[in-house]
Amino acid sequence: MKQAIVARRDLGMGEGKLAAQVAHASLSAYEDTGRRTRKEWKGSGQKKVVLGVDSEHRLFELADKADTEGIPYAIIRDAGHTELEPGTVTALAVGPASDDLVDRVTGDLSLY
Repeated sequence: MKQAIVARRDLGMGEGKLAAQVAHASLSAYEDTGRRTRKEWKGSGQKKVVLGVDSEHRLFELADKADTEGIPYAIIRDAGHTELEPGTVTALAVGPASDDLVDRVTGDLSLY
């Protein structure tokens, strides 16, 4: 079991902003996951990986793929209080789900 969080490199987010967006994505996708899967993921250590892409378009492609695979996912839009314009798409979380399911969507991406 794992969760992949994909963040946009092209935005140049500061470390704190990046951490906040990754946390928002992780929690949002977790909340959309079934109780049994949440329990299994929590019991197995809540494995996460943070990956990067270089465009909003690529995030939406991955979200579409997660949707097709039936994997929980969440797209995060920034509120615009600090570094970014309101509504800027910053991150995508895929899972938690089995490693192989998550890898079907994010397996070709590199670490952030």
